[in-house]
This record gives sequence, structure tokens and C-alpha cells, in this order.
Amino acid sequence: MRIAYLATADARGHLMRAQLLTHALQARGVKVQLITTSDEGQRFLAGFGLAATVLSRHYSVQFDTQQNMLRGATDANVAGYIFHPKRMARDIWKLRQVFRDNDLVLNDSFHPALLFMGCLPVWRHKVVHIYGASLRQALETNFNGRIPVAVARLYSAVVAWQISRAGARLEHHFAYPSMAEHNGDCFRLPTPVAVVKPGRDQPDQGRMHIAGYLNPHFCDSALAAALEQGISDAGGIAHLVGEGMAHRPGWLARDTDWVSQAARSSLIISAPGMAALSIARVYDKPIILVLTDQPEQQRNAARAAELGLRHRIVVWDGDSQAFADSIDQACRALSSATELTPSHLSAAHGYDRAIDRLEIWLELLTSLVKPASP
Repeated sequence: MRIAYLATADARGHLMRAQLLTHALQARGVKVQLITTSDEGQRFLAGFGLAATVLSRHYSVQFDTQQNMLRGATDANVAGYIFHPKRMARDIWKLRQVFRDNDLVLNDSFHPALLFMGCLPVWRHKVVHIYGASLRQALETNFNGRIPVAVARLYSAVVAWQISRAGARLEHHFAYPSMAEHNGDCFRLPTPVAVVKPGRDQPDQGRMHIAGYLNPHFCDSALAAALEQGISDAGGIAHLVGEGMAHRPGWLARDTDWVSQAARSSLIISAPGMAALSIARVYDKPIILVLTDQPEQQRNAARAAELGLRHRIVVWDGDSQAFADSIDQACRALSSATELTPSHLSAAHGYDRAIDRLEIWLELLTSLVKPASP
């Protein structure tokens, strides 16, 4: 059984999901060919002991230093990738061999070359799109309010048609129940998270232990300094990870064990990505959401509020003291509303839920594989 997994490197959530599922599939004897879209993404996966090839360095979503999406720059980059004769067309030519060598090709999330190949009869039966529910909504409504309504609707319809043509679609969300629901070839699953074994290895129980993660698009030193100040003012002990902040004392560029840190923490600080919110939900952790102008994450934050997930939202607007105060207040509010129970207990409660989520994915992915005839 052979599976190719293409994970875009615009944010690390896609890569974290890729490494998690790849390790689990390999443990079941499945051969997995990993592909990503940047040298940084390749290095990230190498940190988990996985070799990946880089398909193309031309396609990426564009952000500023506070993770606000730059829509015009992103549109230009994607258009340049699709229409330049030496970019997407060349990648499709390369991917032909990937299709020949594998029984299934996973597209996490919405790489244009695989969106195109997933439409065509010769390839589409092997293509499986993996995407967050909020990301699909953001993609389909990308031009709403920015171009004439009729054109925006046409774009949305074309994208929806492309997605629907693939052999299968795996839509995940941190709020979905721990079971696979499906309508034809479209499956709804809970976002998978790393399995953390219960342990008693965190010192100073009763203190506020904070696991913070900012993806690489966050590289504003003023924001980082204000975050550090707010945590310090609240009396917290922080474990901070962020590739864009690695030059700062006390920050790590990467931590392959960050999920364990989060599962055993008092609270989490992160942008409202699907992975971070899933960790908070599975391991029952309060979370401070650093909200930016990224459409799918704004939808995630709204859904967290609807679910009653213990959280606070903070927004960076360039005012360092106001941001530090917001972090301080959010830490205190979440810690006072939550009994700081021994961290190993919350990890134990989440262990079974994480196992269940991962098993759902493994069973479904292996069931979708139709091995080629020898």
C-alpha cells in the first residue's frame, strides 16, 4: 500500500498533520511519500525524522509579520504560479510519476496542481483533498466583496466543482464529534492531534504553566516582547515556540514535543488554527487566541465561542502595553476560572480522545486505498 502526501508549508498545521499521519501509517506498514512546498517545510519535517521532497517554491499564501493575510499579494502569487508555463504545468508533469508510484495522493490543503489533477478522469480517482472546514469556506469566498458579485460567484462555483471532482474529500474541524460522518465521498472527521501519554513530569504544580506557539509568519519583535511581558505580569512560566521569534532569548524555533507541553500545561497561547484548538479541546485546556486578519482562523475563533471553549481573544494593533495588559488579563481570567489540577490528569483524560481521533483517520485512509494490480 503506497500513499503520497502533499502538505503545503504556508503554516505548520498542515505539516504537523502530515507528520502525525505519516508516522502512524508507516507503523501500519504503509509506504508514504512526503512532498511539501518550501525548504523550510522540508526542514520542519526533517525535525520529525521524515524526508520530504519540495515540489515547487513558487506557490504560497502571503502574510505580514503579524500573520495578517496579504490578499493582493497572495492573489498575485497564486496567479503567477498557475499561469506561468514553468510553474504549475511543470509541477503537474512531475506529479505524473507520483501518481504512477502511489495508490492514493493526499492534498493537504488545496494545492492548485492537485486541484487541477483531481478534476481529470485519468487522475481524479486517486486524489483525496484534506482540508479544514473553515479553510474551504475561506477559499471559496476569497473574492467576496472585492470583485463584482457575479464574478466572485463564478469563482466560488468553479472552486467548489474542482474540489468535488476528486475521488474523496476529508473535511476536518476541531468541533466535529469523534466519529467519521460521510455523504458519498465527502467525509467529516475531527482534526487529529498527537497522542500524549499521561505522565507526572511537570514541576511546580499549582503554578501557571503556559505553552505558547506562534507560527513562522509571526516575526514582529514588538509583539513578542509584549507577549512575554503579559505572561510575566500574570506570574506565568512559559514554554514559547516560534520560528519567526527564534532569535529572542527564551524562544525555540521548533519543538517536536510541543503538543506534550501543551497537554500538560495550565493554558495554551496560539493563533486560532485548527490544530491548536483541537489540542485545547482534546486535552481540555483553556486557550488564549491571538487573532489576526486570516479568514479561516477568524471563523475558528467564532466557532470556539459558539462551543463555549474556555478561551480569550487578544488582538495586536501595534500598542505593546495594551497587548501586554490583554495577555495578563486573559491569563488571570482563564486561570481563576479553571482549577489548576495536576497536569498529568488532564493529559490522561485527553489520551483516549486523541487515540480515537487518530484511529478514525487511519481506518478511513487505508480503506480509501485501492491497490494497483501487480
